[in-house]
Amino acid sequence: MTSSLTALALTCTLKPSPEPSSSDKIARQVLDELASHGVEGDLVRVVDFDVRPGVQTDMGGGDQWPRIRERILAADILLLSTPTWVGHPSSVAQRVMERLDAELSETDDQGRPSMYGKVAVVAVVGNEDGAHKIIADCFQALNDIGFTIPASGGTYWNSEAMVPKDYVELEQTPDAVATTNKKLASNAVHLARLLKQAQYPPVE
Repeated sequence: MTSSLTALALTCTLKPSPEPSSSDKIARQVLDELASHGVEGDLVRVVDFDVRPGVQTDMGGGDQWPRIRERILAADILLLSTPTWVGHPSSVAQRVMERLDAELSETDDQGRPSMYGKVAVVAVVGNEDGAHKIIADCFQALNDIGFTIPASGGTYWNSEAMVPKDYVELEQTPDAVATTNKKLASNAVHLARLLKQAQYPPVE
């Protein structure tokens, strides 16, 4: 019998709810694929919260990051979904990674950083190129923080060069994206189950 898993998608669009969001769309598609493996998932649109700049778990003064942090701590799989802006992740995604940096100082009773044993995957959408670089940058940051990255842990869609179009406008999901979403979900679940059964060794 395998342990149940949960996933949390943090979408880093610059558009507040209820505006349509390409980052939300691809994140929900990945959550649907995770659900096909029995993973219960939820989505948070970060821009809807007052997430203060800083590198502490709680910056005070009405900072709402602690509410999001609690949900990250409760999840086995984190999906970071971001649009592409001038070839980079959104400022919201950057802030999320900056706030997660505080987790390096948060450890369990065996000295492991708080995100050890959790899996992280990344989704990128954009009407310009840059997805590979964004995924690489996010992977490096998330791995530094303590998350584990599965094989084929990134999915993305970019519009045709010089022909701006948003992912949310597509009537059908391209086969390559759908296939990548499936592979990402399958590998993320496989890795999360392994880590649930055998956590990393204590930090000495």
